[in-house]
Amino acid sequence: MKVLVLGSAGFIGSAVCREILRAGGAVIGIDVHSSGLYPESVKIRRTKKLIAEFPEHFQFHHADLTQLDLRPFIRDTDYIVNEAAIPGLSLSWVDFDLYNSANLALVSRILEAMRSEEKGHLVHASTSSVYGSEAAGGEDSPTRPISPYGVTKLAAENLISAYQKEFGLSAIVLRYFSVFGPGQRPDMAYAKFINKLRAGKDITIFGDGNQTRSNSYIDDVAKATLLACNSTISGETMNICGDESITVLEAVHILAEELGVKARLSFMDKLPGDQMITKGDNSLAKRLLDWTPEVGLEEGLRLQARAELI
Repeated sequence: MKVLVLGSAGFIGSAVCREILRAGGAVIGIDVHSSGLYPESVKIRRTKKLIAEFPEHFQFHHADLTQLDLRPFIRDTDYIVNEAAIPGLSLSWVDFDLYNSANLALVSRILEAMRSEEKGHLVHASTSSVYGSEAAGGEDSPTRPISPYGVTKLAAENLISAYQKEFGLSAIVLRYFSVFGPGQRPDMAYAKFINKLRAGKDITIFGDGNQTRSNSYIDDVAKATLLACNSTISGETMNICGDESITVLEAVHILAEELGVKARLSFMDKLPGDQMITKGDNSLAKRLLDWTPEVGLEEGLRLQARAELI
């Protein structure tokens, strides 16, 4: 199998590349190594590691996906995995054009290239943020995003659905739930907590800390994405999340215990667009993809706490 991975240098994108390569596939990765949420040096390091580990099967192109002609790449591959997006909540309130370009307009370009080539099976990475404040239940739960980020991701899902119905394009949408584990983006909560705990600094909790999360461990997400590539299923949207949920305060306690330190907490108002509950039902992915999350929340948090920060 030969897979085109868009956003190949990201936290999830690089893990997906590695999973495909370890399974014996070949990958063409494309990324611009942008420095929006964290230094581009982190993404460059991920790309260099993939090239070093899989020199014969990983081919990398440094390019701006919002400008690149994707047709030659789709022509040369069997599957497309779209991990390219601008994530995060806060910035989406102040730079909507950036989110619209990366999270929606880019998807339009992918779909048009697939339509032009009459080729390809798309696995598109979406998010639990499309559900809104309470992401609990199955894929038929109401979609009521409360952040511009969630709005752009839901719009992309709807656009994919339109192309499937009108032009018969093959695609699966995976709604990831707060992916964590070693290598997590440094702007994400658990990575921030670990950094503060190691430095003996106060951890800022937005809200009361009782928000629940059914996080997805990075290796489990990568495996689900590979299974979606290999699947003959099209037109489905699936939750990709763990079987357990945990509060933010419980997560901090586990991380502090693993690092052998005492957490110092301070509290601030809830961030706009932040979810209060994520407790997804992953039974559809289990049934259709024969996928099961293998790493529990506590185990995953301890693994992330012990890993070197990126």
